Amino acid sequence: MSSPTRVYVSRLAGLPVYAPNGDQVGKVRDVVAMLRQGTQPPRVLGLVVEAFARRRIFVPMTRVTSVDIGHVITTGLVNVRRFEQRTTEVLVLAEMLDRTVTVVDSETTAVVFDMAMEQWRTRDWVLSKVAVREGAKRFRRRGQSHVLDWAEVSGFAQVEEGQGATHILAAFESMRPADLAAVLHDLSSKRRNEIAAALNDERLADVLEELPEDDQVEILAGLDTERAADVLEEMSPDDAADLIAELPTDTAERLLTLMEPDEAEDVRRLLTYEERTAGGLMTSEPVILPADATVADALANVRNAELSPALAAMIYVVRPPLETPTGRFIGAGHIQRLLREPPSELVSAVLDTDLDGLRPDDSLQAVAKYLATYNLVSAPVLDDEGRLIGAVTVDDVLDHLLPEDWREPDKPEEDHHAS
Repeated sequence: MSSPTRVYVSRLAGLPVYAPNGDQVGKVRDVVAMLRQGTQPPRVLGLVVEAFARRRIFVPMTRVTSVDIGHVITTGLVNVRRFEQRTTEVLVLAEMLDRTVTVVDSETTAVVFDMAMEQWRTRDWVLSKVAVREGAKRFRRRGQSHVLDWAEVSGFAQVEEGQGATHILAAFESMRPADLAAVLHDLSSKRRNEIAAALNDERLADVLEELPEDDQVEILAGLDTERAADVLEEMSPDDAADLIAELPTDTAERLLTLMEPDEAEDVRRLLTYEERTAGGLMTSEPVILPADATVADALANVRNAELSPALAAMIYVVRPPLETPTGRFIGAGHIQRLLREPPSELVSAVLDTDLDGLRPDDSLQAVAKYLATYNLVSAPVLDDEGRLIGAVTVDDVLDHLLPEDWREPDKPEEDHHAS
């Protein structure tokens, strides 16, 4: 194998995996190992690789021909059946990082922040080294780090309550919310809740929006009530409304009471609409501008990194007030058209005023037909008085057109160790 014989697992997270012909198979998401009795280091069985359509597959180490800086190369003979973790296996990144262990010689406790896997002469890969950071002991400086042999630490076989998540989150820092959601979904409830608790409110809100409803409800229930309300405030109003609708009535009301009044008002208004209607699908926070705004103003607004691509594709021009429900709707501006205009041009001069807009009680099928007819990724929703009350985006429509369990992983067809 033309690669280093010792590799730190945190550096593997997110690395591209290639077939010999250069085609990318996917990205490394974790390392699968098996604990052994006594002081024998765990055997590394293979890699969890995220392939196309967020499908997680198992790549045995016997199929890995190179583990190098920046990439992993396989033989090309990869089983694409979905990975399913066995009870005898551990996921190194998800389950072993942030563990509290005991340093045998000094009997001090330490937290695992990385592990190294090494190829022996037998060509087997094992977890040979454990990188730990010790706690305070007498006059020793807190945070002293060591790289120890596997036999020099103990405690991995014990169930730890309240395991941290600092180092796994560092390994997955660059992941998109949808990818991190896929990782969380496949973990045990205990580990999923521990990692969710360690995320900041904004990051957790983004991840929750990508999880199945059951996972959303479970994670929210694991947070204290005030923090749950803070996370809901960070979510898009339509996603927050969908989640709150899944909660018991008394819990939902308590959370709405703790939210900021303006945020709660938006969610309450969305909850009044039937789920599979334009009102139930829409967000109350599209990009809204007055008639005297310029093209430069519009482009500055859609540069907001928190906007989804679909919401950023169109701006809506209205009479005051500019908060939904707004004043009378004037028209919509397509970003592609605005990019071709001088920055000083008024957006009112380049609006699409032919869009009648959707009504809040329009059915899901009517919304999908509307978007398809006009080749739109976003559409205005107007009330009977011609006021803008929100916008429906194509991603929300797809969420409801796809089967309810579309976010759920495929069921395994056969043993993931088959080659």
